[in-house]
Amino acid sequence: MTYTPITPFGRSLNAVVLKHQQNAIVEDAPQGANKWEVLRELATARQAFGLTDRDMTVLQTLVSFHQATILGGNDANLVVYPSNKAICERLNGMPCSTMRRHVGHLVTAGVILRRDSPNGKRYARTYGDEKVAYGFDLTPLAARFQEFCHAARAVRDAAERFKRLRETVSLMRRDLASLAAYGAEIRPERPEWDVFIELAAQVTRELRRKLSMDALDEMKVVLDRALNRGRDIFDLSVTENMSTSDLQNEHHIQNSNLDSYDLEPCLEKAKGRGGSSEETGEPVGTEETENANLPRIPLGLVLATCKEFKTYHQDPVRHWHHLVTAADTIRPMLGISPSAWEDARHAMGPEQAAVVLLAMLERFEDIRSPGGYLRTLTAKADQGAFSCGPMVMALTRSQAA
Repeated sequence: MTYTPITPFGRSLNAVVLKHQQNAIVEDAPQGANKWEVLRELATARQAFGLTDRDMTVLQTLVSFHQATILGGNDANLVVYPSNKAICERLNGMPCSTMRRHVGHLVTAGVILRRDSPNGKRYARTYGDEKVAYGFDLTPLAARFQEFCHAARAVRDAAERFKRLRETVSLMRRDLASLAAYGAEIRPERPEWDVFIELAAQVTRELRRKLSMDALDEMKVVLDRALNRGRDIFDLSVTENMSTSDLQNEHHIQNSNLDSYDLEPCLEKAKGRGGSSEETGEPVGTEETENANLPRIPLGLVLATCKEFKTYHQDPVRHWHHLVTAADTIRPMLGISPSAWEDARHAMGPEQAAVVLLAMLERFEDIRSPGGYLRTLTAKADQGAFSCGPMVMALTRSQAA
């Protein structure tokens, strides 16, 4: 038989069905395509073709009646002719009316075609060497395979962009919260910190919802503006300290062999390690000295900025003494001698020395002599001209750049 019917039995013909039927007639025989790959790509891009997951379930059942794995190619007959009962049985008892509705969706989307017999039944007959089948034609699945692939790729790319944007917003929110906490500690008079903390909390609540790409883009712009504002405040603080601290300028070391690093002056001059006060001659209390040696930076900001140490230290870090333990473990890997490490702990305090070591690990490739570099920082700490806070903030800025 040379004639291919296009009119569905007992149903009206519309423009959409007619378009798909005519395209199937004029197009050349499709290239072969693996039916399971076709289903996978179409399932990914189903919304672009107006299909639901239930529609895809019915389509998968219809495809299962085609014995060969490859659709098209040498096999020109892609018509399957199962009865409604057989289809519903493979659909685990789906009502026949529901099945027919989903088949209608597949026909409207142009992924299958109806080849109805004169009486509307589905069957196949053989006339000599020629086989004529009436039922559902799967030819569009093979003919439109590349179209399905392009649509699926676009869906996956959009999902990847959405995922990366959401991760970026989440990281920016975390950095803003840490920045605000640190800023409230060293510059409590600034009103921006409360605004930043509230913004970070609001973003946290929004991220629990299902957001659109536009909403995430807008959120990223707001967070970026807030982070830039926070960094500007810190840059202003550092500039003010540099202009008012003659001691720091006097102790600036000019040495061409010194390792290149983003060292900044301390935000507040550290107190000495014991001894007596120059004004009163009275000994400095041990408790006051210990508090002075504690890092003036939140532990959360340190962990968010210095992440490389987690490769060598698997235990969780929840308190400062955990960070000191991690630094003791990493110290031999950096080639720092026990004496240099002990001097740094004594001059800076164990917590600040641990932060310095983790910051050095982040920039390990830029430091030619970790031991000599640490001794230089120890000497500055002995003079009261060093704090680990600006080191961490410098790392934060370089990572955000």
